[in-house]
Amino acid sequence: MKLKISCAVCHGDMGRGHATFTAECSHTFHLRCVNHRTACPLCHTSWRDVPGVTPTHALLFDDDEPLEMPPPHGNNQATTAAGGGVMVLKTHCQYPAVARDATRDGFAVLVHAKAPTLPLEAAKAPRAPLDLVMVLDVSGSMMGPKITLLKQAMGFVIDKLGPDDRLSLVSFSTTARRLTRLARMSDAGRASSERAVESLNATGGTNIKEGLREAAKVIAGRRCKNAVSAIILLSDGQDNCTVRYSAAGATDYNVLLPSSLVRSGAGSSTPVHAFGFGKDHDSAAMHTIAEATGGTFSFIENEAVIQDSFAQCIGGLLSVAAQEARVSVECVCPGVRVRSVKSGRYKNHVDAEGRTATVDVGELYADEERRFLLLVDMPRVAQDVDVTTLLKVSCAYRDAATGQSVDVAGEDAVVKRPVEAAEVEPSMEVERERLRVEAAEDIAAARAAAERGEHAEASQILRHRGMALGATGDAMCAELAMEMGELSERVGDPTRYHTSNGKAALLSGMSSHWQQRTTTSGNYGKGLGGGGYSTPAMRKMVGMSVKARQKQQQQQQFSTSTPPPPPSLAMNLMRKCHRFLRLK
Repeated sequence: MKLKISCAVCHGDMGRGHATFTAECSHTFHLRCVNHRTACPLCHTSWRDVPGVTPTHALLFDDDEPLEMPPPHGNNQATTAAGGGVMVLKTHCQYPAVARDATRDGFAVLVHAKAPTLPLEAAKAPRAPLDLVMVLDVSGSMMGPKITLLKQAMGFVIDKLGPDDRLSLVSFSTTARRLTRLARMSDAGRASSERAVESLNATGGTNIKEGLREAAKVIAGRRCKNAVSAIILLSDGQDNCTVRYSAAGATDYNVLLPSSLVRSGAGSSTPVHAFGFGKDHDSAAMHTIAEATGGTFSFIENEAVIQDSFAQCIGGLLSVAAQEARVSVECVCPGVRVRSVKSGRYKNHVDAEGRTATVDVGELYADEERRFLLLVDMPRVAQDVDVTTLLKVSCAYRDAATGQSVDVAGEDAVVKRPVEAAEVEPSMEVERERLRVEAAEDIAAARAAAERGEHAEASQILRHRGMALGATGDAMCAELAMEMGELSERVGDPTRYHTSNGKAALLSGMSSHWQQRTTTSGNYGKGLGGGGYSTPAMRKMVGMSVKARQKQQQQQQFSTSTPPPPPSLAMNLMRKCHRFLRLK
């Protein structure tokens, strides 16, 4: 007796005369029942080969426009700078002095790194050119004012890219499409991109996975590469083509990411800077994408500021100064040991004996700063010892504009060792960073509590942190205290948390503080000290965006409110002539 095989969707006969499809997960269907599906309807496995779609789609896009001149390649010989060099390294100890016969376990040392400063003549100074892929949601929910605002924002981005920068546009709804190849922003490339933006039309569902897959094909297929690369993803909704949502909160958003975009820790990767647009976007999905790729997550609560949000991100990407940066510390005096490193999202390593440690910083925008807390054990010293040199600090990185390797020696971390050290004031720099780290940890804890449904607990965590910050009397801590207060209000109300971007605000704050990089959170950028993570180049670009928007709004108001112009002199003469003839 022959075994009857049925379609797993319609349960109909799979016998002779029916077109069938056997998926990678071994389930078999009528072709008509799964035509153009991207995942198995039974086990939800993502399919590489989509039924009904001919395999003529390129595995990679290798038609990128050649660079006008090859990118710089650094030689193997490293240049060295110290003190006031290109990257500045400073150290601050928790206390400037510790008594000779005292020991300290977990003594805090702050390592402060600041990237090279953007030259005053920034427009004339060489910078690292950018390869940028914009992945834009054009689903049906983007219809109306949203798509109009997106087109305006994209016009600003295209206008601010230089002739050596390259741009590729990808749109997605139910499916995804690459609209333009990765092309230089020459006059021709700019015009092509502008036409593609004007052609955007909102319709269909939301397939974030396909949009990112197209972007990954652009990035991976490049025949030549600019020094800096990035993907900007914008979406206003939930992926309804790939993600299997779980009421228990165990949704796996990693299925949205092509493996080539996931940061592996070995070498550089292309970050995805994810922007949630409006109140209905999936902040958890966008945050997961950003975290997995080394990008940032921002959410745009006020849809009118989408252009400013893009401008802030572009301002950073167009001012990358250092790449593959690694901060190294070495214990100097016997008995000094590094216990741990507070480095947020940046990978750190402490050797088995605690005598050396490293932090992989990666890419830095011009003037961008990073602060890392090292907790060290300090021994007592002999009675004739006046100072203890705790740590030697250095940083190795690649100059993004020239491609050259650079080694920078920083300040040594030194503590005075008097016979007695009574009433020594602690370093405010160290205390400020300790509080910032604890605030970031509390944001994560509040998010975990809210996801458990413990909204009162989540609100209390943030409220208490805000009170502790406000009690310091420090202006920068006071601004962080205000942020804690706002987040406490958003997370305390379950409705506001889930439907009014309370979760998005928490996740954007986590992204910003763990990376020490500014993000858009609501209507403005968050950061310690009034956007303290923001750089001069980012602020300048946002300022240009604000002026451009205001000018456009004034032109629109003028065109709608201006009365018709007065009749010309010639028209008045003609009217008088006609009146004279009638009277005659």
